[in-house]
Amino acid sequence: MFSDVAAFVQEAETPSQVRMLTDRAIRIAKSQHAVSVIIFPADLQDLEYEEPPREHGSVRTGVGYSRPLIVPRHKDLRRAAEVLNAGRKVAVLIGAGALGASKQVVEVAEKLKAGVAKALLGKAALPDTLPWVTGSIGLLGTKPSYDLMMECDTLLIIGSGFPYSEFLPHEGQARGVQIDIDPSMLSIRFPMEVNLHGDAAATLDALLPLIEEKSHFGWRDRIEKGVRDWWESMEQRAMAPAHPINPQLVAWDLSPRLPDGAIITSDSGSCANWYARDLKIRPGMMCSLSGGLASMGAAVPYAIAAKFAHPGRPVIALVGDGAMQMNNMAELITVAKYWREWSSPNWICCVFNNEDLNQVTWEQRVMEGNPKFEATQNIPDVPYHRFAEMIGLKGIFVDNPDRLAAAGDEALSCDRPAVLEVKTDPEVPPLPAHISLEQARNFATTLFKGDPEQSRLIKGTARQVFASVLPGREE
Repeated sequence: MFSDVAAFVQEAETPSQVRMLTDRAIRIAKSQHAVSVIIFPADLQDLEYEEPPREHGSVRTGVGYSRPLIVPRHKDLRRAAEVLNAGRKVAVLIGAGALGASKQVVEVAEKLKAGVAKALLGKAALPDTLPWVTGSIGLLGTKPSYDLMMECDTLLIIGSGFPYSEFLPHEGQARGVQIDIDPSMLSIRFPMEVNLHGDAAATLDALLPLIEEKSHFGWRDRIEKGVRDWWESMEQRAMAPAHPINPQLVAWDLSPRLPDGAIITSDSGSCANWYARDLKIRPGMMCSLSGGLASMGAAVPYAIAAKFAHPGRPVIALVGDGAMQMNNMAELITVAKYWREWSSPNWICCVFNNEDLNQVTWEQRVMEGNPKFEATQNIPDVPYHRFAEMIGLKGIFVDNPDRLAAAGDEALSCDRPAVLEVKTDPEVPPLPAHISLEQARNFATTLFKGDPEQSRLIKGTARQVFASVLPGREE
């Protein structure tokens, strides 16, 4: 059960093993940024601890680990600089490995006049307030990020294992440089010309003196215009009418209200689209989601962990109703048990209630050409805000877009953790940044077969596609 997600999994069989297992588990977890699991059988827990004997076949371990600073050799840094200096249209892709290298990434991007796209786990590595940050990449990504990758002649990847090759440059289109602390991740997503095994911040510090500042601004100007146009499009889509509330509006309206230093978590589902595209991260914020496994039910446990780690910071979890029913309602009981121990009670669970396993519904429509299968996709309408009130938390319910702003302010100012339940429209499509011919064909097939929500589906999609020319909230 644990082996797929943990770097170290061992079961203790004798008391004298425990010392060695504990030392190894902690050292592996710290050195690999990974999960370690030690299993203690019930009968072993009743035994007295014993030190390992000093005899053949027995080991005595010690504590302590200091992470090394890994920097590539100078000749490899020079090779990387030559590639980057030769490029006229440089694109940068950052992931979780760049979270501690924000300053260096900014300096490199400014010298290269590059645009920077972000994998979801690297969303907080750079703020979205920078005009050349194109936002997320991939199916949940932005048009500026897609254009950046399709038009660049040089690609620099920093601390990312983003796996979807169709959103990266065509092979032969761009020269590549990659920096990663894990050498097994180098050149496995795109054929790189130079692979640099090293810490992102330290490697960029060593690389920066070798990079020549570019004097031409045409590429950067195109990137910044694309970013401006995208944010305007996102606002128009968020303001498009829906029944009862456009889910994009929830994230769009919440974004500027988020306090400085806020920590945001997102679940896996359609809410991750709005988290990825509509939420603007500012300097000092933190955010995360289940980026590797895309597991449902992660947002509230992540938010609880964030609050224990940073009890004075506001924490907001964005959750779909499917994940709420899966396990997050039970996790609210954990919040009710512990919140009085936190120095600040500012903790919010924002629930997108659309009575649908929405991400899968849209994947069936667009990826497979299958209409919504109601028997598996419809889920019960549960009053999550009332459940919150039952266990001593604040419950807030919104089914009118005109009340959304006030509800968000109320949740952010509560004297206890709050569940903000928003009744959202499941027929607002999470449009990808680039719609392929196959996706368009599959969607047409869905309509030809007849979807149970056909009329609303067509209206919702049309509103999103033509958001820039259709009226705002009024029909």
